Amino acid sequence: MRHKKFVAALSAAFALSFSVASAIELTVVSWGGAYSKSQINAYHNPFMEMNPDVTIIHDESAYEAVAKLRAMNEAGNVTWDLVDAVASDAIRLCDEGLAMEIDFDSMLEPAPDGTSATEDFGDLIVSDCFVPQIVYSTTFGYRTDNAGWGGKEPTSVCAIFDLEGFPGKRSLEKRPINNLEWALYCDGVPLSEVYDVLSSPEGVERALAKLDTIKDEVIWWSAGADTPQLLADGEIAIGSTYNGRLFSLIEEKKVPVKILWDAQAFDLDGWIVPVGLPEDRLAKTLELLRFATDTQRLADQAKYISYGPARKSSAPLVGKHHELGIDMAPHMPTDPANAANTLIYDYRWWSDYRDDIDAKFQAWLAK
Repeated sequence: MRHKKFVAALSAAFALSFSVASAIELTVVSWGGAYSKSQINAYHNPFMEMNPDVTIIHDESAYEAVAKLRAMNEAGNVTWDLVDAVASDAIRLCDEGLAMEIDFDSMLEPAPDGTSATEDFGDLIVSDCFVPQIVYSTTFGYRTDNAGWGGKEPTSVCAIFDLEGFPGKRSLEKRPINNLEWALYCDGVPLSEVYDVLSSPEGVERALAKLDTIKDEVIWWSAGADTPQLLADGEIAIGSTYNGRLFSLIEEKKVPVKILWDAQAFDLDGWIVPVGLPEDRLAKTLELLRFATDTQRLADQAKYISYGPARKSSAPLVGKHHELGIDMAPHMPTDPANAANTLIYDYRWWSDYRDDIDAKFQAWLAK
């Protein structure tokens, strides 16, 4: 009897040891707030239910993706497994050999009708290392109860630079992207020509000079949750952020805010897999990537946040908000009513010019 108990205990110990040894933690890096919650609900929780051996750890450092992955690679210790990145950052990481190339048709799910992943994602595949996830925009939200505005509401993005007509603090992202384009547009450059002008040092200086006119009234943000919180607290009158954050603020939290869609900056967000992962983590990371980018999962994310899914086959599956029961389509940046005048973000241009212009922008901020 003792022998049998001993064998049973030993077997249980081995089973526990094997279970612990085979458990895998994956660090998934994203942007936090309502956006990360949409990913957790649509992708991560379902994946962990299907894979009890996997625990997903959430990191909200995506805005530092390029710098941190460079440092990890140099140290030979890559601790991130799947990273949510904007397209321009993904292009840079791919060019530098820090992101893994993806064979779309073998590594990702086809559409339900058998259409290949390559065809389903189409023109949104802007890098061999980048799997598009959502189409979003950076745009502006403004308080509808600004006492100093006399009941007026802005119709142009250039209200940002009109301190007399629309007084109050503004918030802008603490990086040159979009800010320089809006500055030139509001200095008289057509949206279709802003990158031509920015390609010269004089063009960058012109944009920074325009930003100088409001610099003293700007609160600079780094995290996507900053502007919604500043709007909710009444600390700013108007500020830039991602359209999905504004949807959450307006429709879920009922803060008196509206979206200014004029000159919204269309962008892509998606996944990259860092180079240098050990085999066990890489295998599970690629399983998660395949699951999280299939047609149904991308449509599911739109139940939680107003970002357009990157796959063509997902669009017809976008329905109503999971709690509010409202139709999500009119809240997408791609809705025709919202996309009358858009800034088409140039991923490759920013990939080529980013480091130099970042340095100039940070030097300008420090003045």
